[in-house]
Amino acid sequence: MSTYIKDFFKQGRPMISFEVFPPKTDTDIAQIYNALGGLAALNPDFISVTYGAGGGGNSSKTVEIATAIQNDYNICSLAHLTCIGADRGSIQQLISQMKDKGIKNVLALRGDIPEGYTMGEYFRYAEDLIRELKAAEGFCIGAACYPEGHIECDSLDFDTECLRRKQEAGADFLVTQLFFDNDYFYRFLDRVRSGGVNIPILPGVMPILSQKQISRMIFTCGVSLPSGIIKLLHKYEKQPEDLRRAGIEYMAKQAEDLLAGGADGVHLYTMNKQNIAAHCMDRLKK
Repeated sequence: MSTYIKDFFKQGRPMISFEVFPPKTDTDIAQIYNALGGLAALNPDFISVTYGAGGGGNSSKTVEIATAIQNDYNICSLAHLTCIGADRGSIQQLISQMKDKGIKNVLALRGDIPEGYTMGEYFRYAEDLIRELKAAEGFCIGAACYPEGHIECDSLDFDTECLRRKQEAGADFLVTQLFFDNDYFYRFLDRVRSGGVNIPILPGVMPILSQKQISRMIFTCGVSLPSGIIKLLHKYEKQPEDLRRAGIEYMAKQAEDLLAGGADGVHLYTMNKQNIAAHCMDRLKK
């Protein structure tokens, strides 16, 4: 098993990775460990672990799960870390904790700004956290990117500049926010490559599981809905299980097209479900 995710990109083949999230409560922790066995059996290149369920910031569970992925399943892990609202001491403490646990790969994120929050001196942006991780040495650093532009950014040119700054700060690769129209990714790739961003970029795809989920994604992430998705929502408006199956198939087709289109790989937002990842992997192998 390679220690650093950046080494996988040197192998001349597309990457396949999964994402999981810690449960919202400690009493549900067994659920994620039950899921990990099935996900690891599909042999992804790495599995990323978000920084707490739904952005809750449960860092101890993130590091715990990322450590288990490496030690118990021999799969490379990627631990998410957000910095908004943190001071330098607390971030350095988390970095030390990750080093002690043998975590080598970190996805450096700013995180959502809490209501009424005033920006502090340190860690105003993800690039500040990237520099801190780079200075700590020993980490492979990932960062986020947004095919349709960050929801808080009105200018695609400025969005590209922000990615270039993340690269200059020390990011080794990028993982995209979800999107439902691959044309957005291809246009994004052309734009940022022309703008000097040359590190590997993994496109992230997520299944459609419910109309409520879609509504949340539109308003929290600023993603667009292509006509194919709208037709699915209309067709299966009163058939939630059929919508779920169609949504997973749509995700698998997205992943298939991205690899055929020459993407560096694909990052699957598995929703902690082995069957979602398995369906996509089966299609990609074919």
